[in-house]
Amino acid sequence: MDLRTQISTELKSAMKNREAERLSTLRLITAAIKDRDIASRGEDGENTGVGDPEVLQILGKMVKQRQESARAYEEGGRLELADRERSEITVIEDFLPRQLTDAEVETVVSAAIAETGATSIRDMGRVMGLLKGKYTGQIDFGAVGPMIKARLG
Repeated sequence: MDLRTQISTELKSAMKNREAERLSTLRLITAAIKDRDIASRGEDGENTGVGDPEVLQILGKMVKQRQESARAYEEGGRLELADRERSEITVIEDFLPRQLTDAEVETVVSAAIAETGATSIRDMGRVMGLLKGKYTGQIDFGAVGPMIKARLG
């Protein structure tokens, strides 16, 4: 089952079970996906919709945004809002693949460098492209970038 179908099924389930918080987050996810669908439409108006890799990117971005918001709310003393952001993160993460551990990230970065034959910082784009193709939604690419730079630099 693709992610879009899975999210739709969970949305219907949340409606039936009257899970207001979960339903709200699932509606936010659905709206973000529809926004990306509209943005990706061609001039001829034909669009098959975004696929699972794009949906994973959307979900990853949503998690990151909520983590930043939760941090800001905590710093501002708004703990109830920080808790709400964290509960949204929990719902969103239900649709993301398991995150790789630090050791696993080290291993896949080493393998990607070896596979691409990267020797200098100029090859960083190829390494990142390979990683994004294989591990979208499983790795924080903001943290991987400096790791690759350190190895190639």
